Amino acid sequence: MSGALYVVSTPIGNLGDITRRAAETLGAADRIAAEDTRRTRALLSHLGIRGKPLVTLDAHASDHAIEDLVTELEKGESIALVTDAGTPSVSDPGGELVKRAAARGVTIIAIPGPSAVTAAVSVSGLVEGPFLFLGFLPRKGEKRKRALRRISGSIEPVVLFEAPNRIRETLSDLAQVAPARRTCVARELTKLHEELLRGTLAELAARDVAPRGEFTIVVEGNGDPEAAEDGDVDALVEARLDSGDPPRTIADDVSEVTGRPRREVYARVLELRKRRGDD
Repeated sequence: MSGALYVVSTPIGNLGDITRRAAETLGAADRIAAEDTRRTRALLSHLGIRGKPLVTLDAHASDHAIEDLVTELEKGESIALVTDAGTPSVSDPGGELVKRAAARGVTIIAIPGPSAVTAAVSVSGLVEGPFLFLGFLPRKGEKRKRALRRISGSIEPVVLFEAPNRIRETLSDLAQVAPARRTCVARELTKLHEELLRGTLAELAARDVAPRGEFTIVVEGNGDPEAAEDGDVDALVEARLDSGDPPRTIADDVSEVTGRPRREVYARVLELRKRRGDD
């Protein structure tokens, strides 16, 4: 195992999902680079591996710490890279180590296994081919708005991660741009309280989703972009009309969240308002 970086997938919840090859790799590596050494020590204890040198490699790892690991790899040391759960460097720390090791000609070996992305996709019933993985959405500002519009217009299904303290806000924001889109919210995958919530984004946003555990969200794609976008705009407009908001305000807000021209949205507001007999 000399001079190689092993990217090792570890369980996302159920410890029984560890592969035999992953356990053997963790036991044989010279050291382990871990996102959280406490969690990794608990896994190693479960596997009966003791006395293994661990080094922290989290989101705040310094350039110096990463460089030290690459240097040790170049000297012939074998290092296993693990994250808190699942496959490293997929919306997790460790990507920079992999990138730098590859640039320096270090041998990199994947030890595949559990992944929240593929687990959620497999049970969602919404993915039959390509899909778009966006990881965690930006928390605020224009970057978040652009990401939401990207999801609204994506032909492929979209997969997201979300933390418990932000799940309600994210579902609400998604419902603002694509309320009619079918969605599967996977909570605590492979754990005792695993739960799959299904419905449209509007329906899920209206539910009192418990902010506990880790979430993976699968949103169906815009199979017919024009038709789907029209349906989403209409759903947003109808909801705002139900609230009694004035047409100009509805047009301004719906145009901002969907990226559709304000004049086009305003015309649609007036048409739907007339059809409802709200004039």
